Amino acid sequence: MILPVLAAVDIGGTKTAAALVRGGTVLARVRRATPATDGAAAVLDTAAALVRSLGGAPVAVGVGAPGLVDPDSGRVTAATSSIRDWSDVDVVTGLRARLGLPVAVLNDVQAFTLGEAVHGAGRGLPTVLGVAVGTGVGGGVLAAGRLLTGRSGAAGHLGHVPVPQAAGRPCPCGATGHVEAVASGPATAARYAERTGATGVALPEVVRRARSGDGDALAVIALAGEALGTALAGLTNTLDPDCVVIGGGAAVPELLDALRPAFAAACLPVLGAVPVVPAALGTDAQLVGAAEAALRALPGPTGRAGPAGTLERTRAAGSAGAGRDATGTNAAVTDGATTGPPGSAAVTR
Repeated sequence: MILPVLAAVDIGGTKTAAALVRGGTVLARVRRATPATDGAAAVLDTAAALVRSLGGAPVAVGVGAPGLVDPDSGRVTAATSSIRDWSDVDVVTGLRARLGLPVAVLNDVQAFTLGEAVHGAGRGLPTVLGVAVGTGVGGGVLAAGRLLTGRSGAAGHLGHVPVPQAAGRPCPCGATGHVEAVASGPATAARYAERTGATGVALPEVVRRARSGDGDALAVIALAGEALGTALAGLTNTLDPDCVVIGGGAAVPELLDALRPAFAAACLPVLGAVPVVPAALGTDAQLVGAAEAALRALPGPTGRAGPAGTLERTRAAGSAGAGRDATGTNAAVTDGATTGPPGSAAVTR
């Protein structure tokens, strides 16, 4: 079967990227600065303009969006202040009105996980835990080929797993002791500043100093890796994944070197050696995952589910085109807004 061309959009606080994707391969890509201070409408205008600029006649659009995304409606229900007025934004309806195409939307790190699990470092494996370490710490879970979103879309928010290494340290969410409070890029840089009194030193400089033998830099990166390894071991003991895929701008080799022994020490021995591997798709992971979400949400024979690329759809009695594919991804299709139950990507036609 010839797979269709999908458009994919990755919306970030500083840049927005768009691409044409077929079968996990990026055919063309463009990017532009995100007009974050201009508000949600301007951000959606930019996303739509990027998709139009690609041409290529895509059949649907997948979007990786920052914030908590409701799995039924595709609405952003909670977000940071990186984009003005981004909370309570209906991305699905907004882009459908601008582009006239079906739209599927999911959280950006869930998109990263779906891309890496299906087409990247976890390709061919049924259960994958994805982790992105950058300004924050996020994650996603592909279980038996199905992306888990949870009841409210928060599944995979592993940055808010408590770990002893972060005890007493404030997390951006308002709580204390979460792994993000010690393992994110800004947290690592802040810890270095506390130890040394240095000001204005961001993570890249901390990493550079660590590679030059700076003991304080080495110590704060090691602490971040140990904390993240502890958190991931707890999730691995719960989920029993085939592998853990780690990406993001703060996932430097020194972090992974510190993470692996802490992870191995805290994992159940019965699980054996669970591979912890770097992401393979780079900055394309979110785009590829967003396109995969759009593909899986399509009705009929063009939709695809699971690593094998097969699809089984059944019509539920009394529903308007309700279907369940081979991975358990659901979508209820109507002529207007189209939604799925928890675990699906929201889509409109």
